[in-house]
Amino acid sequence: MLIKDMDTQAKKKVTNLSGPLMVSRGKVHRLEELPGCCAEDEDGNLLSAIFYHVRNGECEIVSLESRTMNIGAGTRLIEAVIARARAEGWARVWLITSNDNTKAVRFYQKRGFDLKAVHRDAITEARKLKPSIPLIGNDGIPIRHELELEYLL
Repeated sequence: MLIKDMDTQAKKKVTNLSGPLMVSRGKVHRLEELPGCCAEDEDGNLLSAIFYHVRNGECEIVSLESRTMNIGAGTRLIEAVIARARAEGWARVWLITSNDNTKAVRFYQKRGFDLKAVHRDAITEARKLKPSIPLIGNDGIPIRHELELEYLL
């Protein structure tokens, strides 16, 4: 598995899969405009991709997309972003996930992230910026709240 900085072609592949926009904490992120890394197999096939945004010495993971689960690609990308954050002297790496995404909460907690905050009804508000956000998510759970997780450096 090869971890590398994302180029324009890889960004287009990922945004075709996940969509071009993400909303977190009321901010619209255009994935193609963000830095990121990707994991590829030996044949150059995209396995996973991560996009992040740096502001005020903090790094927000805006999107982590994996095409294949349980092969370590997502973990390797998280590790790459944390390594970059340490090298740059950033204070923390943080992210937002939705209240229905229990798999993501487990995934990030296993990798050292801690729950920082629950932003009640933030996704209800985010739908005004991105109407395609579904009302019902994983396991039939209504999607309403943003969960903020952080990794302190």
